[in-house]
Amino acid sequence: MPNHPIASYTKSERLFILYQRLPRDKAKAVSLTELMSAYGDNPDCFASERKNLENDLTSLKNIFDNIFHNDALVRVPAWEQNINGQTARFYIEPSFSIDVVSEQTVFFWEMLSNYTANYLPVSMQQIISAKLSQIKRQDQYVFANSSLGQWQLHLITLPSIVQAPTLDSEVLTSIHKALLENRQLHIRYQKKWDDNASEKLIYPCGLVFIDNMMYLTGFYPVNDHIDDKELLKAHRNFAVNRITQASVINKPIPDWVGRDAFSLKSLHELGRLEPTDDTQIKLILKVQTYACQHLYERPLSIGQQITIIDDTWNQVSATVANTTRLQDWLVSMSQLSVVIEPLELKAVILERLESGMQLYNRN
Repeated sequence: MPNHPIASYTKSERLFILYQRLPRDKAKAVSLTELMSAYGDNPDCFASERKNLENDLTSLKNIFDNIFHNDALVRVPAWEQNINGQTARFYIEPSFSIDVVSEQTVFFWEMLSNYTANYLPVSMQQIISAKLSQIKRQDQYVFANSSLGQWQLHLITLPSIVQAPTLDSEVLTSIHKALLENRQLHIRYQKKWDDNASEKLIYPCGLVFIDNMMYLTGFYPVNDHIDDKELLKAHRNFAVNRITQASVINKPIPDWVGRDAFSLKSLHELGRLEPTDDTQIKLILKVQTYACQHLYERPLSIGQQITIIDDTWNQVSATVANTTRLQDWLVSMSQLSVVIEPLELKAVILERLESGMQLYNRN
């Protein structure tokens, strides 16, 4: 147990200390007031520290819910119930432990190691491999002879054409710290088309994985505004492999960055997490019949519709985001499909195909 008030530690440390301190018995459930005796002892900051304690308990609950898929942190009355006039008490289910390693856990790590071998950066892949090695050393014989453990004999990953870029482990550590502690981040960023790197102050929101690339998404510093569209003008994405330096600034990210409108889910729905010409378009393609089979298996969207035109062609209709990745895919389909609508997208694809033909004709 810590020798100093819990409030004096970083957020990740506070959460782990709370996990250790919370009782594993409903009869011994503790209130916020009881937890405060160890959490903070500064009477001048009591109100803010108590609020931080409430936030830390909520964060701990979210970790259990989203990572362990377990309602381990229990509140009495229940989390979804109103507690007006009542004293909330907290405890952790006695059967829960973050140290339990089940067959399912090992199977997950095996699948992750095999499937992402050529997609995740080397540094992250090494972490996964080290975790697997640790688990196997602990109980290799039992796992290898289990029904799930035998899956490792039937899994293989073929190399991707383009490998993941090299990432700086110190940069990743700083990004991780800034995100978890809700702190501002100072980065040195080298754009691929610029000769010199530039210094930037960022309000980080999260990490985005696109194919085998990793991006930091966040905002440039800007004052709060009543119109979210004005704030979105400050939103940017940065390729992590082009961040040459990163350092955490000991200043909290403004509250407006945490609005639901700027969550990763919302930014994705707005088409802000990758290069996008428009948020949504109604795409109509003419696709050769034999090439259309994979669109039955992997549709472009949930509402995709495929209509048979004749023995040679099908028509595919889908509502999709007009991203660079969509355009790359359409170019790769070249002689197998034709964009019918929208006309603007058709012109873009035609221009790219003609440009490619000119390159080949010169050589």
